[in-house]
Amino acid sequence: MRYFQFSDPRRARLRKMTLAALFATLTVLLSPISFPVGPSRCFPFQHAVNAVAGVILGPFWACGAAFVTSLIRNTLGTGTLLAFPGSMFGALTVGFAAKLLPERRRFWAALTEPLATGTLGAWVAALIASTAGGREAMFVTLSVAFLISSAPGAIIGCFLLRLLRRANPPRE
Repeated sequence: MRYFQFSDPRRARLRKMTLAALFATLTVLLSPISFPVGPSRCFPFQHAVNAVAGVILGPFWACGAAFVTSLIRNTLGTGTLLAFPGSMFGALTVGFAAKLLPERRRFWAALTEPLATGTLGAWVAALIASTAGGREAMFVTLSVAFLISSAPGAIIGCFLLRLLRRANPPRE
């Protein structure tokens, strides 16, 4: 999708870095909107921004924005260590899925965010948050919690991407 033009290679990196910083800032500002689920706190807007960033910026810039967001939230005391795996894998997955889809259908890539967050993110978070004997139970608990958070966020992100596409249609 051509939400933003990145045709000039000299400016593309600066534009992507600026957008990644804006996405991280937006997510930190929206972080007070959360709800507890099991041992984690769920932030649906983190996943919505991950979905939008993954499609617009690609996998690595989106993952960087998710990392910066998690780092700031942990520094401010509004997040936990589970924020890192709970956000970064989803952003990466959306970015890779967007690259595989045709340009006019890339907004659907947002819906892949819960797939990675509920599996890879939950698995890594279970490794962080539990002892060796309780990892399976922690994985199931975190998987459900992450899916409860990331599914609505992915739907919101898909909706936002669809609105952006309508506001800025591709030039054929």
